[in-house]
Amino acid sequence: MKLSQVLVLHAIVALVFGIGFLLVPGTVVALYGATPGPEINLIAQFFGAALTHVGVFAWLARGVTDGPAQKAIILGFLIGDVVGLIVALIGTLSGVLNAVGWSAVAVYGVMTLLYANLQFMKPRQS
Repeated sequence: MKLSQVLVLHAIVALVFGIGFLLVPGTVVALYGATPGPEINLIAQFFGAALTHVGVFAWLARGVTDGPAQKAIILGFLIGDVVGLIVALIGTLSGVLNAVGWSAVAVYGVMTLLYANLQFMKPRQS
């Protein structure tokens, strides 16, 4: 996939989850096995805000063609997705998240593979 395609995919996924965590945090956290409450809902909304930030940035960056800027975008998202993958794996394997936690592992895993492919396997493409 081209970088622009990966960024559009990343934007869509991040914005869908981000909006869910922002607007209906109790419902979304309950899907993952957490008990909704004021504190958990607020933390979920902070997470939703962060995902919205990621989604908007990915969407706006989709047209970047400058080589150094592309490299920075790819590396930044790769590092962020690796960290997210580790957190999702720990949360799911430890039982903090229920079986739906594997969806977070899958999303972070796929995005990690896509950015790793762009970083290490393919020449930069817009």
